[in-house]
Formats: sequence, C-alpha cells, structure tokens
Amino acid sequence: MFLNLRVIVLLSSMLDLSLGTSGAAGVSSTDTLNDVRRNITDGQTLVSAGGSFTLGFFSPGAPDRRYLGIWFTASTDAVVWVANRDSPLNNTTGVLSINSAGTLLLLDGTGNTAWSSNTTTGNTLSSSAAQLLESGNLFVSDESAVLWQSFDHPSNTLVAGMRLGRNPQTGTEWSLTSWRSPADPATGDCRRAMDTRGLPDCVSWRGTAKKYRTGPWNGLWFSGVPEMASYSDMFTNVVVVRPDEVAYVFNATAAAPFSRLVLSEAGVVQRLVWDAGSRVWNVFAQAPRDVCDDYAKCGAFGLCNVNTASTLFCGCVLGFGPVSPEQWSMREASAGCRRNVPLDCRRDDGGTTTTTDGFAVVSGVKLPDTDNATVDMSATLKECRARCLAKCSCVAFAAADISGGGDGTGCVIWVGDIVDVRYVDKGQDLYVRLAKSELVNKKRGNMLKILLPIMVFLLVLMCIFLVWMCNFRVFQFFLLGMRRNKDIQAKTMLGGASKELGDENIELPFVSFKDIVTATNDFSNNNMLGQGGFGKVYKGMLEDEKEVAIKRLSKSSGQGVEEFRNEVVLIAKLQHRNLVRLLGCCIHGDERLLIYEYLPNKSLDVFIFDAASKHLLDWPTRSQIIKGVARGLLYLHQDSRLTIIHRDLKSSNILLDVDMSPKISDFGMARIFGRDQQEANTNRVVGTYGYMSPEYAMDGAFSVKSDTYSFGVILLEIISGLKISLLHLPDFPNLLAYAWSLWKDCKTMDMVDSSIVDNCSPTEVLRCIHIGLLCVQDNPNTRPLMSSVVFMLENDSTALSTPKEPVYFAQRNSEAKETGENTSSSMNNMSLTVLEGR
Repeated sequence: MFLNLRVIVLLSSMLDLSLGTSGAAGVSSTDTLNDVRRNITDGQTLVSAGGSFTLGFFSPGAPDRRYLGIWFTASTDAVVWVANRDSPLNNTTGVLSINSAGTLLLLDGTGNTAWSSNTTTGNTLSSSAAQLLESGNLFVSDESAVLWQSFDHPSNTLVAGMRLGRNPQTGTEWSLTSWRSPADPATGDCRRAMDTRGLPDCVSWRGTAKKYRTGPWNGLWFSGVPEMASYSDMFTNVVVVRPDEVAYVFNATAAAPFSRLVLSEAGVVQRLVWDAGSRVWNVFAQAPRDVCDDYAKCGAFGLCNVNTASTLFCGCVLGFGPVSPEQWSMREASAGCRRNVPLDCRRDDGGTTTTTDGFAVVSGVKLPDTDNATVDMSATLKECRARCLAKCSCVAFAAADISGGGDGTGCVIWVGDIVDVRYVDKGQDLYVRLAKSELVNKKRGNMLKILLPIMVFLLVLMCIFLVWMCNFRVFQFFLLGMRRNKDIQAKTMLGGASKELGDENIELPFVSFKDIVTATNDFSNNNMLGQGGFGKVYKGMLEDEKEVAIKRLSKSSGQGVEEFRNEVVLIAKLQHRNLVRLLGCCIHGDERLLIYEYLPNKSLDVFIFDAASKHLLDWPTRSQIIKGVARGLLYLHQDSRLTIIHRDLKSSNILLDVDMSPKISDFGMARIFGRDQQEANTNRVVGTYGYMSPEYAMDGAFSVKSDTYSFGVILLEIISGLKISLLHLPDFPNLLAYAWSLWKDCKTMDMVDSSIVDNCSPTEVLRCIHIGLLCVQDNPNTRPLMSSVVFMLENDSTALSTPKEPVYFAQRNSEAKETGENTSSSMNNMSLTVLEGR
C-alpha cells in the first residue's frame, strides 16, 4: 500500500521527464521575464539565481503532451508546480510570455491561450516582471505590488515557504491536489487542505470523503504527528493564525537539504528529503502510516491501538461499549461505541446546571476531530473543566496548546460524538466525561492494583514521620503559634470580611504602610497614575523590584470600609486572565490601601476616546479586547464558583496590559448572587449613567443582564471611538440612539471609528455591532447571557436574532459626567430623561 524508497526510485526512472532539446541547461540561465526578455519558448528555461530551481517545458509521459512547470534542478523528475496541468500543449511550439498588464500567458503554436496567471490590474505596467526565486516561487510584480505568485496556486507539492491553509475573510484556500497518475499531472481525486474549524488540522480527502487527518495543532506539532519534532534541526514547522490567514508553513534551516511534501495519486502524503551524495529522495515520514490513521476507523468514541491486532486494532474509550457487538465480532467497528451509563446533567429554566458527572483521563492520544468543538486559547485547563461540566452537551475537553509544558493551556470542548482518536507517541491527555458510577468503578479498580505497594510504603513513611515528630515537636508548636497569630491578624484587619461568602480565610498578603510609603515616594504626585471614586492610584516599586499599582481610599470618598472589604474578598478569590489581580492590601489607622498588578497601558478609555492614541488600537486589537472583556464577565457570572454582578462596568474600568489584553477592575460595587438567584433590588443605585441598564437606573433591579447591558455599551464605544454621552452630536441623546439610527437605515459602517474603518473586516465589525445592540435591549429577558455573547463572538456562523429599538437615556444636566466616579448617588439624586422611539 505504501511506497518505499526503492519504488520511488523505480517510478522516477519510469517517468522519463524529457526537458526538450536543451534539458536542464537551457538556452538561457536568466531568472527573469521583463522588458528585456518578455518570453521563453519550448526548450528555453528560467533558472533561479542560486540554481536550485528551473522553469521550463517538460513531458512526464507521452512526448506529445507538453507542460510548463518548475522542478528541482538537481532532480529533474521532482516537479513542484505545473501551470497547465489540465490543458497540455500537443507540440513543442508553446511560448510563455508576460504582457504589459503583468499577466503571464502560455500560448500554443496558433496563439491561443492554454493558461494564464489571471492577473487583473486593468492597467498597462511598464515595469512588470516575472522572476523565478531561489525558493522555487514564480513571482510576478511591478514596482509597488505583488501581482501574482505560484506559491498561491500549489499543485501536488509543498516546499519550504509555501502555505497550506485558507483566508477566513475571503475564503481563498491554499491546498494540494494530487496528480491523476505518475505520468499525468491533471487534477486527481485527492486533496490535502487545512481544516480551520476548531483548531487548525491538516486533512486529506478523496473526493468528498475525509480519509486522514494529522490531528489538531498543539503549539509544537500536529497532535497525531509527533515525529515532526525529530527533524526540527532541518526545518521548522509553524502554524499561523491571523484574521486573514490560518496556514501551515515549514521553513528550512540554514544549510538544510532540499525538502518537499508530496501528495500522491493514492492520497498518501510523504515528506521527502534530498540526499545530494546518493542523489535520491529519502522518505522521512508518510501519512497515513498505519491502519489507525484511517479516518474514524473505530467510529464514535472508539479508540484505535496499532498494537492490538487481535481486536482489529479497535477498542472503546473507558465507560463505553460497542454499539453492535455482533458487528465487532465480525471485525467491523465503524459503528463505534456508546455509553455504558447515561450522564447525569440537568439545566433548569434559570440556566443553572446540576450534575454529578466527572472526567476520566485518556492519555497519550491524537486528539479527536475538532469540527464539532469550541476553542478558547485564553482559558486554563481548570476553567476548561468547569465550562465542560456547566454544559450538558459537552462530552470531552483537552488543552489546546502544550508548548508551555505542564498540563497545557487553552481549552478545546467537544459536543456530540468524538471521532478519530488513536494512541500515538507523545500523545496528549483527553478528558472524557463519564457518569459518577463509572468513575467510582474505575477508582476501585485502580486502587486494587496499587493498594499493596502503597500500604507498605505508607507504613515505612509513618515510622519515619513519627520519629520526625518526636524530634521536632517544639518546632511544630512554634509554627502552630505563628499560624494562629497570623489568622487572628487577618481576621482583625478584614473586620470579618463578607458574610456573603461564608469564608473569612482570605489568603492575601498584608503590606505594611511603611513599605507603601517607601514604594510610592511618600505618595508623590509624580507617582500618581489617576483618580477614581475610591481615591487616588499610585505607581509603586516594592522591595522585590515588582511594579505595582496602589489604590488609596480617599477620606472624602463616598466609598468606605464596605467597598474596601468587597474588593479584598472578591478579587482575592477570583483568578482569570481578564480580571485584574489583587496582590495585597494594607490597613493602617484610617488608611485603606489595595495593591494591584501594574498595567502599563492604563485604561481602555485613554485610547479609544483620544484622537492621538486611538490609532494604536487596530481592529484585531479591539476585537481581542471585546472578546477578552466578554470572557471575563462570563467567568464572573458563570465559570467562577460564585455568581458576581459587577454593577460598574465601563471603559475606564477596563485596564490594558502590555499586550493590550483587557482586565476588568474596580469591584467595590460588585454583588454576589446565589446560584438560583435571578434578580435583586436596591434603593441605593450605584454605577455610571449611560452604562446602567434601564431596569437598574429606574427601579434599582439588577442581575447578570445588567452587566450584559454595560458590556453592550462598551462594545459600541470600542468600535465607534465615541463616548456613550455623545455630547458632540446634539442630534442624538447618546451613542445607542446614534447606533440604532444608522442600523435601521443600513448605514451601520458610518459609526465605525475612522482609525480602523479602512483596515477592519466589515463582516466582523457589523456582527459585533449587531451583538452590541442585542446586549442593550430594553427588556433584560431579551438580552443574551454572557455565555451566549462569547459564543456569538467566537462563532461567525451562528445566526443572530434581530434587535429591537433600545431605550435611550439622556441627562437633563448638560454636564453628563461619568457619575460612577461618585458612585454613592441614589435615585433621588438622578435626573434622567427616557427617550423612546426617536
């Protein structure tokens, strides 16, 4: 089934590639077609500057069929690209030329066009030229732009620097298609392409049938091809993920031999490396490599093991059994496996999930097909587990990236069936969801296997421990006393913390006031970063050379001990990459101070509302910020062990780290909900006008949907670069009215910030504005949960409902300040006008 080296050499000799009368030497050694030389005829060639590649006419089979192609000069039968693969010339009168518009034309003897590069500039270009580069790329350009290149139009071969992938924005694909036969370069039945759904994955197809996949990219290699690491000294493998490109590229290292990836007529992909000494192509790897590489060989929830031929290599994932034992006895496993015990997972009307399920680890495998998976590269594995448990349809999860070591980072969650799982060397861990009873049985079996040696070990360890305890008894009493003193100090400083948590043990460092005075240069104005409702914020340097931001409660602030305790208790228990980290606190007399991680780029409003700075946030960065804030809110509402309502979410409370990743801050006004609690009311409305939801501003009612509303306002601000108050557009009471007016008139792109309008993706921007309008709906029941918002932002194919006209709030006071800076305001102090149906 598979081609070995001897067969390759034999096929090479059978091809008998005739290069015409001149062969590889050619009449001319130039590498360029331009004003001086505008064409080559059959028998002439272009040779790259270093001599590595040759372009010319050749016949792989019948001599009366001539093709224009590029091959390795040292191995004339190693053709890497064919121009007219589906329209051969029937004699040697062919001519390749470049016209005044920069288009390459392959003409037959009668002047008819057999192939062209389809360059459509529409203009006459006096300086256009076609050049065969040393990389093997035929490159057409004028003085200012690339007009066309052969690397964008692969045949059956990938060489260093070429891409295999697609442009998600335009749908353009760079894929390999097989030859029809070794002697016929016409388009064959097999195709090799990049699957960009879920994680990037290289897939081989025969017609419409998926035949083989490499497994998803894990940051180091494709998870089913660990041997990629073994030849890293010769070439590096890279997967590029950008809004306009998701692609695999390999690049040769210095002095590395020639290498190519070739898709054969049978659909086999081989990595071939040129041995200049013996003048043969050595096979470094090929795929499929064995029966377990056949796509979905063992069906849904099946697990293929190439070392278990007695069972036709197929088994079931732990907790599953064959769908049809009769078919399995006949060595037919494609029907796959099903659960032995149903999952226990329920979701009530309020969206709360109740489950007793758990996970079993399947180690050392190629990860399943990710077509039905969702991916979040920012999540931790712990967060991934929680998300999977919270979604009853989730059947498995895994780390998306293992390049950093440990358990990996990022999150892949599968819903429905998992298919095409096999054991591989250096494989990854797959966490499969099982019913509680299945996990108990597994644990009992494991305990029986290891119980005896563990008991012996524990007995020995116990003896050693008893001796140690006797020798260090005094030291232990000393440590115990220190711990008790520390606990008393913590409880005293926090004043009992928050009874809502039911947990007063806050593991947060306490910093002395003296150290803070030193760190801030006695609260020097030169160290001041800004000022908010809590008080002033200073930059400081602690003794460990760690830069921090120190928030000092102002005695004139409307906030006090309650808000201080709220920040300490809440943030100390929250860990997420999109939430600001609290590093410590200080209580000294009347002084209340909080120590945070230092974020050099300050807050979001500093950029989006400043004409001189907003250009620093291009569309990919703004999109990253939008998604990051959404993930942070999802964590607060659902993925942490608490349900937390922020209540004061606004652009100035979104801080930006060195990579412009967003972090939600200022939790002084936050409130904790019970898992079953849907809404709460307050007579003391706090927050910032414009960002408050209608039901909260008017009635004091708040819920997770209140934060959804605030998020929608921020989203529209990020895209437009306009403040919610819109004071400089008197025709509209606020940004929501402006956005809705443009939306209903189909002029939505008019609100996009001028600094990004020329380089953003209109489809992505319009979708985000659509989501923003859904978030600011009048009725909280029609606003999406943040889990739905995150899903809509990360899945472009998800249909969106139609928004209704939102309620508009306008302050009667012309100041229209961000009153959240003085968040003690009550309903009696609010002066709002509600404007509907403008």
